[in-house]
Amino acid sequence: QAELGLNEHHQNEVISYMRFARFKRGLCLKTVDSCFQDLKDSRLVEETFTVDEVVDMLDGLQTVVHSEVESELINTTYTNVLLLRQLFSQAEKWYLKLQTDVSELENRELLEQVAEFEKSDFTSSNKKPSADLIKPKLAPLNEGGSELLNKTVARLQEENEKLKTRLKTIETQATAALDEKSKLEKSLKDLQVIQGDQKTNTNQDITELENKVAALKCHFEKTLNDATANQEFLEENLVTTKHDLLKVQDQLSTAQKELEKKFQQTAAYRNMKEILTKKNEQIKDLRKKLSK
Repeated sequence: QAELGLNEHHQNEVISYMRFARFKRGLCLKTVDSCFQDLKDSRLVEETFTVDEVVDMLDGLQTVVHSEVESELINTTYTNVLLLRQLFSQAEKWYLKLQTDVSELENRELLEQVAEFEKSDFTSSNKKPSADLIKPKLAPLNEGGSELLNKTVARLQEENEKLKTRLKTIETQATAALDEKSKLEKSLKDLQVIQGDQKTNTNQDITELENKVAALKCHFEKTLNDATANQEFLEENLVTTKHDLLKVQDQLSTAQKELEKKFQQTAAYRNMKEILTKKNEQIKDLRKKLSK
């Protein structure tokens, strides 16, 4: 069986319409045949006719046939319009917009395909219509289906608005998170720079302090060596040395406070404190030696 490229349901609908059109075409042909038969029965009763009589009979037959054919063509046009109306009405209930291509109605290849389809489908005049063809054609959707569709559309629109609002909120949150991330990255870089500077300053301060302690140690050792040779000179310079010692202690205390301020928020703070403690112990030892 020839196919029209439609699914089974739609093809059965086409077959149903073609049966209707075939029936109407048969009635039209019967009407035309009856016009000729009426002419034969009513006018062809004599054996000879003049030319004027033959022309008059043909003119009358032409008028009748023309009227019948015109009436049938008009009725066919109106029937097709009603069929299209049913299709468009169903489409509109589902918010669809159908389009037609009138130029395809004169496509010989497609017309021959339809003719082949009709020929293959109606080869048997006694063929019984299938159960699908007995169903009513193109039944419009009832109000219940339309109401359900409207509710579904409204629900989907509401969900769509909710999704749009949620997406907007997520985009706002994402933008805020990106801004916060940028700020944190900048703060981290600044902190790393500050820590690097503090580490450099700390190393410099430790070096300076060690140099001062080393110089002080050398000075104390020289003072002790000189004391054995010149006790009087040592006693005279003892006060000066004590003042220097106090000054160094004050410098150490000041440096320690500055270092504590600088390192109190850094990981090197504890290590530096331990170093200062050791240095203080060393100074105490030196003081004990000096006292001795």
